[in-house]
Amino acid sequence: MKIFIFTIIIILLFIIDNVQLWHFKGKQKSPVIFVPGDGGSQVEAKINKTTVPHYLCEKTSTDYFNIWLNLELLVPIIIDCFIDNMKLTYNNVTRTTKNTAGVDIKIPGWGDPFVVEYLDPSKASPGSYFRYIGDMLVNDLGYVRNLSLRGAPYDFRKAPNENAEFFIKLKALVEETYSMNNNEPVTLIAHSMGGPMCLLFLQQQTTAWKNKYINSLITLAAVWGGSVKAIKVFAIGDDLGTYVLRERTLKDQQITSPSLGWLLPSKYFWKNTEVLVETATKNYTLLDLQDYFININVPNAWEFRKDTEKYQADYSAPGVEIHCLHGIAVNTVEKLYYKPGVTIDGYPQLINGDGDGTVNKRSLEGCLHWKDQQKQKIYHQPFPNTNHMEILRNPNVLQYIKSVLSAN
Repeated sequence: MKIFIFTIIIILLFIIDNVQLWHFKGKQKSPVIFVPGDGGSQVEAKINKTTVPHYLCEKTSTDYFNIWLNLELLVPIIIDCFIDNMKLTYNNVTRTTKNTAGVDIKIPGWGDPFVVEYLDPSKASPGSYFRYIGDMLVNDLGYVRNLSLRGAPYDFRKAPNENAEFFIKLKALVEETYSMNNNEPVTLIAHSMGGPMCLLFLQQQTTAWKNKYINSLITLAAVWGGSVKAIKVFAIGDDLGTYVLRERTLKDQQITSPSLGWLLPSKYFWKNTEVLVETATKNYTLLDLQDYFININVPNAWEFRKDTEKYQADYSAPGVEIHCLHGIAVNTVEKLYYKPGVTIDGYPQLINGDGDGTVNKRSLEGCLHWKDQQKQKIYHQPFPNTNHMEILRNPNVLQYIKSVLSAN
């Protein structure tokens, strides 16, 4: 009987140790919430369609299935099914989007870091996202998933005007995580588009609320002021950094996402006189983007721009401590050049400048604009030769995050 009681006590202590692990390691650390960027959340779909783009495409599914990032759906021919299921249809009267008829999309796992650590539930390597940071926090600092480490996934296809619910849920998640961790203020770790999403979120909160609930904001490759690459994607698409996917194939889905319009270059970072697209007959600046999008037959790009421009208009400081980390010294498109003889619907030459391969340097450094606008400290650290996705697994970046959270 004594052995049985002793065994039960050991089991209980083991459970308590795993749930409240870091409470026994000295000063409690700030709990963390991951906020992903464009393409950084798992996406599930359930279909009941009457028409499909190819006879190999399924018309119905009995339940929800992982559609992003499911590598099995990105193979030739089948990718047409994926695009049809993932694309959005825009209504320029209601200024909103909807899914393809017969397709129900949901973002699973609210609060669970797993759905932003791995975009592919099978944990296939190409689908690793916040995985390396998550493993470091758990293995090195004693964080506990779904307790002191949380995730805030959202429908990254849509811009802030269609993601109002996300900001409401994020506030509740911060407060819940704070309460679950002995009233310890929360650290937000955001990547790419997650940076400006967090900025909008924090601008909506009172100073008193932020002082109570937020410890700091750590941003990785944040797109503070848009990127010329967004123009490139509207023009020719993006292959997602692979050699097996065609840009123009993926473009059919990518150009239906209003979030891409939100990520167009901001007037706060680009002058109206700067040429973004050069052709033999006309140059296009920020003031000419509407004409350019009409000429390349992507008129909705300008509608997305109009719907989201107000979310770039307020560039006031977030009012919390910031650690602004990003790559530099990586070739990053800063202008599209159509050589003489190349039509506007052809393939432009990409003229590169400095950045992280996706976001231009001036946008990555946008956090520096707040140094004189808030009393909270702003730490800025560039990482040479680190591209937009590598920053999520760069050993020096991981060590920086570890040092920040260890010091709290």
